[in-house]
Amino acid sequence: MPESKPKSDHLLRHRLHEIIFEADTPAGKLFDVVLILSIVISVIVVMLDSVVALNIQYGQWFLFLEWFFTIIFTVEYVLRLSCIGRPIKYARSFYGVVDLLSILPSYVSLFLPAGKFFLVIRILRLLRVFRVLKLVQYVGESNFLQRALWASRRKIAVFLLSVFLLMVLFGSVMYLVEGAENGFTSIPRSIYWAVVTMTTVGYGDISPQTSLGQAIASLVMILGYGIIAIPTGIVTAELTFRRNISTQACPECSAEGHDINAKHCKFCGADLHPGKI
Repeated sequence: MPESKPKSDHLLRHRLHEIIFEADTPAGKLFDVVLILSIVISVIVVMLDSVVALNIQYGQWFLFLEWFFTIIFTVEYVLRLSCIGRPIKYARSFYGVVDLLSILPSYVSLFLPAGKFFLVIRILRLLRVFRVLKLVQYVGESNFLQRALWASRRKIAVFLLSVFLLMVLFGSVMYLVEGAENGFTSIPRSIYWAVVTMTTVGYGDISPQTSLGQAIASLVMILGYGIIAIPTGIVTAELTFRRNISTQACPECSAEGHDINAKHCKFCGADLHPGKI
């Protein structure tokens, strides 16, 4: 009898993991479809609640639906943590953080009413639609791009630092050239102009009036076009390795991105198919 209880608990946990994390079974696919519909409806409710006229007329209904979905997502979050072997690892993953952020605003709104509008973060949970529809190619491309971005992180960090230094430099120069009489009242405000100009946004709220200032602005604009293309080249350089992956989620750490024929998780080493011999 003492051995049967742990075994039944293991089977229950395995069954919950199969339903909640997998989309290749009828129960798992139904769960994810219902979840996605709930996410869409909850986000629509949050957006409609921000319309004053609708809030006045249907405010109580919006409040009821908001807490209804919050309770559902809270229970779902707890179940996700309870059916995997390493809940902390899942809680710190991208989806784990998004799941937590999708329910926290409702509880925060008890103390800060405006906080409930951050519930639109729930829209990020729709990224799971790729797994629900079994679009393995899209999942593969998503993970492929994620790996390329992660591999490029140091190069991108150096690039962003260089751009920041250029913006400080050009902003300081424009402050000296144009001065407060032409709207460049301080170095921070001049740096703001450099950011707007270099990113080719061009609000026009501040513009150089002197010939030298306009020449520098022209240089910053041309430089901006070249800078925009650099991150693309950095990431593209990393996009050189492809492989087919499955949508199998690890029952221990919930990690995805495994090879189709993988038997063990490449992140924690756990058995990907504990129920199979």
